[in-house]
Amino acid sequence: MTGTWINLVLDIIICLSLLVGTFFIVSGSLGILRFPDVYTRLHAATKSSTLGVAGIMIGAFLFLYIEHDIVSGKLLLSILFVLLTAPVSGHMIARAAYRSGVPLWGESVKDDYATALKAEEKNQKMK
Repeated sequence: MTGTWINLVLDIIICLSLLVGTFFIVSGSLGILRFPDVYTRLHAATKSSTLGVAGIMIGAFLFLYIEHDIVSGKLLLSILFVLLTAPVSGHMIARAAYRSGVPLWGESVKDDYATALKAEEKNQKMK
């Protein structure tokens, strides 16, 4: 009797993981459509892909492990790969967009990167 309760709890955990991953992917897609500039859209795209894909892959990993006693190294490596590469690629794309002159949204309040670039240029001139 206790085995059925444990299986039920594990199935609920798997379903929650899949639902959370799906929620992040859908909300990120809406963010890409609704946000006003490149930088906020990149934020939505990278956060949603990182959290959404990782949630779905964790659910798939748990399902394979619990239901079929299979440990999928490919799923674990792909989770790690997505967690490492998506934020870095989003950062590099945003940096390239900023340096190529893509403007911020008109109602942006603060531009910290401009002051950092000015300080960097000042340090290079002093060398």
